[in-house]
Amino acid sequence: MDSYRPRRLRRAALADGRVVDVVLDADTVGAVRPASDAPMAPDDLDLDGWLLLTAPADPHAHLDKALSWDAIQPPSGDLDRAIASWLAYFGQADEDEIHSRAMRTVERYLQNGTTAIRTHVDVPAEGDPTRAVRAVVRVREAFAGLVDIEIVALAGRDIDPLRVEEALAAGADLVGGAPHLAVDEEADLERLLQIAERRGVGVDFHADEALRRGSTLAHLARRTSDWSVTRTASHCVRLSMLDDAELEPLLADAARAGVGVIANPMTNLYLQGWDDPVATPRGIAPIRKLRAAGVVTAAGGDNVRDPFNPLGRADAFETAMLLVTAAHVSIAEAWDAVTASARAVMGLPPAGPETGRRADLLAVRGGSLADAIASAPADRIVISRGRVVARADTTRWIHPRSQKEDA
Repeated sequence: MDSYRPRRLRRAALADGRVVDVVLDADTVGAVRPASDAPMAPDDLDLDGWLLLTAPADPHAHLDKALSWDAIQPPSGDLDRAIASWLAYFGQADEDEIHSRAMRTVERYLQNGTTAIRTHVDVPAEGDPTRAVRAVVRVREAFAGLVDIEIVALAGRDIDPLRVEEALAAGADLVGGAPHLAVDEEADLERLLQIAERRGVGVDFHADEALRRGSTLAHLARRTSDWSVTRTASHCVRLSMLDDAELEPLLADAARAGVGVIANPMTNLYLQGWDDPVATPRGIAPIRKLRAAGVVTAAGGDNVRDPFNPLGRADAFETAMLLVTAAHVSIAEAWDAVTASARAVMGLPPAGPETGRRADLLAVRGGSLADAIASAPADRIVISRGRVVARADTTRWIHPRSQKEDA
C-alpha cells in the first residue's frame, strides 16, 4: 500500500470525548470541526470507531544497541554488567550490522505510531569514533520526511574531546555522555559542555543513573542557566531517593535553568535495585514532583531488546502504561510525557489534532485514552506530516462456545 494524503479525517473520537472531522492542510492541521453527516468524499479517511491522538515521540532511544540481545545473550544484571556485555559486542560490530538493526527498530517505532526519535549513539574511547554515528545517519536519511531523528553523540567516559568533535562532524546533533560514571563527574561534564559551547549545539546527558550517587543534574543546571540551546538530563533516578528538603531546591534550579528531564521507566526498572533484595527501590525519576516544580518532563522507551533491557516493543503505549502503574502519574500525564512533553524536550513543533499544529497523528481502535494505553491496540493508522505512512488492521476470531460445551 502506498502512502497518501487524506483531505479530511472523518468522525474521529478525540481523547476529550469529542467526535470531530479534522481538515488537513498539507503537513498541518487546518481545522477541527464537529463531525458532519455529509457523505464521504474520495479523499476522506473514515475514522468512525477510531481514537485520534497526537503521534508519540521517543526522546530517549539507543538505535545503535537495539535488537542486539539475541546475538549477545547477555547475563541479567545491573548497569555495570549491561555496559560490559555491550562493549564486548560493540567492539566487533561493523557499520552495516548496526545500520541493519537500527533500520528494523525505526520501522517498529513508525509502525507503532512514533514519528520522532532522539537516539543516543556510542562514541567509543578507542577505535573508529564515528562508526555507529555513520550507521544511524544513514537510517535518518532513509526515513527523512517520515520520522524526525536526532542523534546524540554518547561520549565514553573520560573521552578525548576530539573524538566527540569527529562524531558531530559525521552527523550527530547534540553532545551527550554519562558523567556520573566518570572518576571525576564534574570534570567529565565540563569537558563535554565545552565541546557543545564550541559547536553551538545542545546537550543530553545520562544523569544520576544510580539510586544513591550522581550530581550531573545539579551541575548542568548551574553551568548552563544562561544557555538558549536544548539541555536535557535523562534518567535522573537518584532524584527518587531524595527527601523534599534536598529535592525541592534542585528541581527549582533545573526549572529556572530550563533543563528538561527524561524518565526511562522500563530500562531503569530493569537495571536498578539489584543490590536491594528486600523492599527493592524502583528506579524512576519522580515525574509528578518534577512536573509540579515546572520542569519539562518527558519519558522514553530507552533500550529495545539489548543488554540494558531484554524486552521492549518500541511502543509509546508501553512506556505510558509503566508511567501510570510504576510512577503513579495520571493517564493524561503519562500520555503527555510521550507526546507533547517529549516533543517539547526535543525542540520540535507541537503536533496533534489541534488547529495549526503539525499533522503527526495516530489513530487506534479504542474507546478512550485509558482503553488505548491499557490494551495497546494493534489496529493503528499512522500519519506523519499529513501523510498516511503506516497502517495495521487485524482480523480476530474466537471459537464460539456451544451449550453442550458449557454443560
